[in-house]
Amino acid sequence: MNSASNTQTILLIVFVAITGLAVLLQASVLLGMFIAMRKSLKLVQENVDELRTKVLPVVTDAGDFFTRVGPKLESMATDMSSMMHDLREQGAELQESATVILEKVQRQSSRVDSMMTGFLDSVDRAGAFINDVVGAPIRQLGALAAAAKAMFGALTSRSPEPAATHASADKDLFV
Repeated sequence: MNSASNTQTILLIVFVAITGLAVLLQASVLLGMFIAMRKSLKLVQENVDELRTKVLPVVTDAGDFFTRVGPKLESMATDMSSMMHDLREQGAELQESATVILEKVQRQSSRVDSMMTGFLDSVDRAGAFINDVVGAPIRQLGALAAAAKAMFGALTSRSPEPAATHASADKDLFV
């Protein structure tokens, strides 16, 4: 058992030594980070001081500029407000005029539509009248010509053949 106890003691010493080295390594890394942060902080402080010396005159000049220009900007804003008011009034008048014009155009187009509808209806009635007046006698003449042709054909044929009917042609189609 003595040998097992010695092995455990040696392992324990090795683990403690490794842990101690890890803690020392961690402490050195943290010390390095601290030193780097201090250097960075000094650089940032120097840059801020330099920026302050350069920007402060610009801000002061900008303040003076706005002090001089402020009243002019207010005057321009007042003028723009007046112009916008006038534009709104003119826009309303223009919209009213456009509405009146559109109403008149709509009335005139309705009137032209009714006139064209009446004209086309008259043309349609005239066409129907002409078709009845001229078409009926022409159809009657066509019927007389067909009857004359049929009589002439019947008189000039040599042998009377029985007329083919649909019934004789359709007898094979009976279902």
